[in-house]
Amino acid sequence: MKKVFTKRLISAILTTALIGTSAFALFGCGKASKDTSNDAKVHITNVSYDPTRELYESYNKIFADHWKAKTGQEVEVTQSHGGSGKQALEVANGLEADVVTLALEYDVNAVRDAGLINDGWINNFENDSSPYTSTIVFLVRKGNPKNIKDWNDLIKDGVGVITPNPKTSGGARWNYLAAWAYADKLYNGDESKIEDFVKKLYQNVLVLDSGARGATTTFVENGQGDVLLAWENEAYLSIKDHPDEYEIITPSVSILAQPSVAVVDEVVDSRGTREVATEYLSYLYSDEAQRIAGDNYYRPYNQDILKEYSDVFDLNINLVTISDFGGWDEAQKTHFADGGIFDKIYEK
Repeated sequence: MKKVFTKRLISAILTTALIGTSAFALFGCGKASKDTSNDAKVHITNVSYDPTRELYESYNKIFADHWKAKTGQEVEVTQSHGGSGKQALEVANGLEADVVTLALEYDVNAVRDAGLINDGWINNFENDSSPYTSTIVFLVRKGNPKNIKDWNDLIKDGVGVITPNPKTSGGARWNYLAAWAYADKLYNGDESKIEDFVKKLYQNVLVLDSGARGATTTFVENGQGDVLLAWENEAYLSIKDHPDEYEIITPSVSILAQPSVAVVDEVVDSRGTREVATEYLSYLYSDEAQRIAGDNYYRPYNQDILKEYSDVFDLNINLVTISDFGGWDEAQKTHFADGGIFDKIYEK
């Protein structure tokens, strides 16, 4: 397949270059003033995960208008994107973020455990600090030549699967758990059979990219594999870019993916940006922002607005939740920690 550089791929390259420059400026110039309220312009950094680039490019514009109208001050938001687990590690290791908008609760907790976010962050915003949700679907080539309908089709011989690495990608962990939930139902909780099923699936994985956007590039831009395990919003964006080349398959069982947002307390108190950072996350729950989430194929938290997108999303899909796995601490320990089940089943 001919490699095509879409607007999303170019945006990712430019964003990466911008973040490299911004990070140098942040670390090279020392800490900003502790009181930014009287400045003509305030800068904040949002460290996020791979598939939110387009969402926050749109959101930052309306938030800037909102903040200007509310305070008279201009705000500039720098975006950083990558695999969610990797992003959390970067912030824990010193990447200066005013807010994090990561793929899952566990990654925000990693920043909390580094002493940068206060305990109880999950209660600071509505819906466990999750202003939008998503789920996991399959993206296949137009016409579905391998006749992929459900998770059991992914373990067949000759089916090439593309999914990111659960060690670095939050989306990849949602993918893995959705597959596990299907096998759990199929085999009535027989763990040896469930492990064997998931192992066969990963034996069909051709490439483990570090993040969800990298996996999309591998499948869509580079033409590898027969099916991409994808965030629902990422799959829809691929259809938008290539309407005649791909289609979405919704499996019989998937998972409610809840991205999490938090203010990085240590940073905002040092930089004097707590007020604007808090408002940045609060405004994600506004009607205007909820519709931007829907327009970017995330499921709005506001149920009335979600219904406005019923022609886009399958609102009747059977979704398990992270609580079915004992919560994120238990899921991480069991499946993704060093020596966990994923390490046991993935031998490549």
